[in-house]
Amino acid sequence: MAFNVNDFKGALVGGGARSSLFYVELTTPFAQTLPTSRFMVKAAQIPAATLGQIDVPYFGRQIKVAGNRTFADWTPTIINDESFEIRTAMENWSSRINAYIGNTNTTGSGNPENYKSDATVIQFSQTGNAIKSYKFVGLFPTEVSTIDLSWDAEGVQEFTTTFAYDYWETDSVSSSFTQRIESFVSSEVQTAINRGIAGVTLGQ
Repeated sequence: MAFNVNDFKGALVGGGARSSLFYVELTTPFAQTLPTSRFMVKAAQIPAATLGQIDVPYFGRQIKVAGNRTFADWTPTIINDESFEIRTAMENWSSRINAYIGNTNTTGSGNPENYKSDATVIQFSQTGNAIKSYKFVGLFPTEVSTIDLSWDAEGVQEFTTTFAYDYWETDSVSSSFTQRIESFVSSEVQTAINRGIAGVTLGQ
């Protein structure tokens, strides 16, 4: 098989998705939106898709079958500005789930829906278009990290918040991606015809 760097460049849609082109939309369940989260959440993760497995033994051998789906915690990194807006919101959210002193829930009831919210990570293309989003459903903070202080430190403060959540959902692939795949398939078929090949097999 011959290797051609131009084939690779043609297959790398948009020059590759860039990890720095994203923002996070974060809200609390207490009618508080955090518009600055688009600017202050400097690092986050696209979530993993994890299925457990079950080993079923039979005559000294094992077969593997799918188990339950699990969702690992999500931990974005947040820039702390002098308003402490997001930091304070995270601390208050945690406190209302379970007060720092009284060991009580002050969300109105113990119903989880009263203290859970959603967050969304949106990935952008290099041309500024939203191309993929992931919504974390039913999340709440389990830890708001420390912020280290030091007289010889230089730089802007950051902290992390670890969230547990019920599940995530994502949108479908962008129309431009679908059109490119269709164009690729059409091109492959046409190439096969031009070469006089009766059929063409595309990778799955």
